[in-house]
Amino acid sequence: MSDAIPTLRGLIRDIPDFPKPGIIFKDITPLLGDPAGLAMAVEVMANPFRKDRVDLVIGAESRGFIFGTAIAQSLSCGFVPIRKPGKLPGETHRAEYELEYGKDVLEMHVDAVRPGQRVLMVDDLLATGGTMSACIEMVRRTGATIAAATFLIELEFLDGRKRLGEVPVHSAIRY
Repeated sequence: MSDAIPTLRGLIRDIPDFPKPGIIFKDITPLLGDPAGLAMAVEVMANPFRKDRVDLVIGAESRGFIFGTAIAQSLSCGFVPIRKPGKLPGETHRAEYELEYGKDVLEMHVDAVRPGQRVLMVDDLLATGGTMSACIEMVRRTGATIAAATFLIELEFLDGRKRLGEVPVHSAIRY
């Protein structure tokens, strides 16, 4: 996997001014469409946690689902989705958060995670840390232990890692 990072970087394209002027969006669509690239991304994100006991992988809508389910399968554990409001049928925890370009809300089933379970938080991108800090807040309400958070991409200049506090962070690609 020594050449994984340059290969993965080559499969990510920049889209300027999306979703608003001044933002350079890191588009992973080409990576997702490349079977070897997708498999490599999953392995790079999952490998640091192979020797840890992980009971569940938790991923936020929507790209956290893509990597989260694949990582859960790779680590032989379950997956819990965190969704946008009104998408889950049962009782939910709810957390509001700020993005680098607005505000949003996420929800997770109250009974999806049990006290004492060890969870790995997954998303494609760590920017300001708003999305992941909201996810972490909900998981902590369940009494579970957060083993770490893993991301394909981290935008270091936005300091999102700081918002995650003491949660260990692994990011495959840093810009």
